[in-house]
Amino acid sequence: MRKKEDKYDFRAFGLAIKEARKKQGLTREQVGAMIEIDPRYLTNIENKGQHPSLQVLYDLVSLLNVSVDEFFLSSDSLAKSSRRRQLESKIDNFTDADLVIMESVADGIVKYKEMEDK
Repeated sequence: MRKKEDKYDFRAFGLAIKEARKKQGLTREQVGAMIEIDPRYLTNIENKGQHPSLQVLYDLVSLLNVSVDEFFLSSDSLAKSSRRRQLESKIDNFTDADLVIMESVADGIVKYKEMEDK
């Protein structure tokens, strides 16, 4: 049987959800209506680290674009996965002209690293 101490602590996740919700200018009532949960349930997730159901966890991270990498992956996997996801979400809104600029920047970084390695 699992010990109480072995339960995952969702407080950090709740704070990330709260921060992302506020950053998007959404109230708990609005988010609750969007994903069909009671705003009090969201309050408990955000402030007390209440364990959300799997469906609510999925709905929250999808709606608020919160990466769960930092909460469930090791720190070695974290930096790469979380940053890549954040960058990819930004790139999705770029025009082809924007992507040309991004490609040039990436090429410049690669060349710089090659020169640095020599």
